[in-house]
Amino acid sequence: MSQQQRQEIIDLMRGAPSSDDRTPAGQRASFDSQFKDYPLGDDVTVRPTTLGGVDAVDITVEGADGQGVILYLHGGGYVVGSANTGSQLATALARRAGTPAVALDYRLAPEDPFPAPVDDAYAAYRALLDSGRPASDIVLAADSAGAGLALAVMLSARRDSLPQPAGAVLFSPWADLSLTGESMDARQALDPIFDREQIQWYADQYLAGQDPLDELVSPVFADLTGLPPLLIQVGSYEVLLDDSIRLAARAAASEVDVSLEVVAGLPHVFQYLAGQVDEADEALDRAGRFLVDRLDARSYEAARQAS
Repeated sequence: MSQQQRQEIIDLMRGAPSSDDRTPAGQRASFDSQFKDYPLGDDVTVRPTTLGGVDAVDITVEGADGQGVILYLHGGGYVVGSANTGSQLATALARRAGTPAVALDYRLAPEDPFPAPVDDAYAAYRALLDSGRPASDIVLAADSAGAGLALAVMLSARRDSLPQPAGAVLFSPWADLSLTGESMDARQALDPIFDREQIQWYADQYLAGQDPLDELVSPVFADLTGLPPLLIQVGSYEVLLDDSIRLAARAAASEVDVSLEVVAGLPHVFQYLAGQVDEADEALDRAGRFLVDRLDARSYEAARQAS
């Protein structure tokens, strides 16, 4: 897609009406409306379920019946979003990876601030392990705040000496709730979705006065040693760009295999533009291949060690 075409889409996003209701309920209604009628495909079955006592939806794409599973954690600043809003990207990855997915409806702030969402996501991961599924069959995928949550799950698993998932795909991770990345201000004129004030509002709802430097809140400051391979994708037109750049550097310094993809001229969680922007479809293709590679590699290693 040409730079002009991408810019036209950015301009449309920048000019889109936003909700004047700054309450959590108002923001949730506005966010949910964007996904209300999104078609997942006639070959997709979505079924309500629970995982570790947390509401979720099972997502099955016809023919995508590999033995692995994708645990998807939606974005929304820990205040908005749901398993339903996360189903679009969860389905896209399930289709490409050839394996089922489950999207989690973790609790949201301000009703349930930190650590409630972490507790829910970690309970879901533990439930997958407790079901007898080996960690080598589990991959995490997430966007924005959900990506920060995925990192918190992996850090919690390391703390409790539980096995790590085979890998994780992180779309535009929000990994620093202290908002210290230079891009928070330097990219504000480019970002068609967020500015510092909006991001701060979400952080305040989630933190409820707690420490933004806690590693389960802001994993960009954590020692990431022992985490599985990570794929990070981010758009260059994001105030959160530096969260991804610093997270990748932190992972590399912690001897974690990490791949960082910065796609020029695109906004926060640009993968939602699949079908409209070629680069979004291509990014999802690469993410799907990463998940396939990780599931195959860990399954091979697990079988080798068992023999």
